Amino acid sequence: MLPCFTRDILPPSRRPLILHPDTFTSHTPTHTHTHTHTHTHVHAHNPDTRPRPLITHRLLPSLCSRGLMGNLLKVLACAELEHGPIVFLDFEHAQPTEAETAVWNQVSAVLEEAHGILAELQSYNGAGQEIREAIQNPGDLALQEKAWNAVCPLVAKLKRFYEFSLRLENALRSLLEALTSPPYAPMQHLEREQALAKQFAEILHFTLSFDELKMTNPAIQNDFSYYRRTISRNRLNNQQLEAENEVNNEMANRMSLFYAEATPMLKTLSNATTKFVSENKTLPIEDTTDCLSTMACVCRVMLETPEYRCRFTNTDTMLFCMRVMVGVIILYDHVHPVGAFAKTSKIDMKGCIKVLKEQPSNSVEGLLNALRYTTRHLNDDSTSKQIRALLQ
Repeated sequence: MLPCFTRDILPPSRRPLILHPDTFTSHTPTHTHTHTHTHTHVHAHNPDTRPRPLITHRLLPSLCSRGLMGNLLKVLACAELEHGPIVFLDFEHAQPTEAETAVWNQVSAVLEEAHGILAELQSYNGAGQEIREAIQNPGDLALQEKAWNAVCPLVAKLKRFYEFSLRLENALRSLLEALTSPPYAPMQHLEREQALAKQFAEILHFTLSFDELKMTNPAIQNDFSYYRRTISRNRLNNQQLEAENEVNNEMANRMSLFYAEATPMLKTLSNATTKFVSENKTLPIEDTTDCLSTMACVCRVMLETPEYRCRFTNTDTMLFCMRVMVGVIILYDHVHPVGAFAKTSKIDMKGCIKVLKEQPSNSVEGLLNALRYTTRHLNDDSTSKQIRALLQ
């Protein structure tokens, strides 16, 4: 029997006629057969004789408005997705169940800092003026001291950002373990553990927000470069500066590698996801990639379907969904052997790019750049020319 949640929720008299999505776009004849137990099915004649799940677009808002589906809508497959069902998560209001609480509390403690980190980064102005004056007047000790005093607190701030990336990496690992662990399949995890899926999305949202701000602020690398040059120069002169006690040479090296990346937070998460897969030999890689591809589908359908967009109570949820969609695509592309752009990918890349390009360019250009420059397989031979052209 084909899965259909409507027959389990609505009485027979109120069950709507449920059509395969192909019938909305073609005039293919259909036939209806009714069983004695009042279950109604409609099948479209199709050369592909495999059973297809059914969907009604008008039913879902009705169910949701009655509260029958709670914070979760389970849509049993779309015509364009032959890879399985889609789970719609409530990114705005999902709350942890008792089973989720331990991991949720651990991750929540990290995410509580995220807003402050973004606020600090957004207000980061740098010490460009002081550095220029010091470089132009190398013999003026007062200007050298002024520049150093301006740079040191900024480097301490950059250190906090870097250390936060390490805590974020650990939080991501905890979520991946929870959302991919046996005995449940990835789809069941997303259905059962909506609050953890929401936290996963919040980590990705923060990550892309951080990287967008970092990419547009050259002062970060300029300040840190000046700091390292000054430390090296003083070391040659056998001078020890007090600031070295907080950011020693080893820490400075790690921070330098971190900030040298165009998208340092995303790189951290990509490496963490790849490491998670490689270290968990008994966990099929598909459990992780299916979790990522499902979340990409969730976000895409929420963005392109008016019935779901209109249910957002926060105007920022659109951008939230776009960032999450791009984030999981990039993670998928780093973890999956052939990536997100191959024909065998479980992510509808054309649909995802189309959704992004329908938004105002100033809000999505950074996300499109992330797909262009931080993915691994975009330029592989398996990537279609059409997808490459869409990203031009």
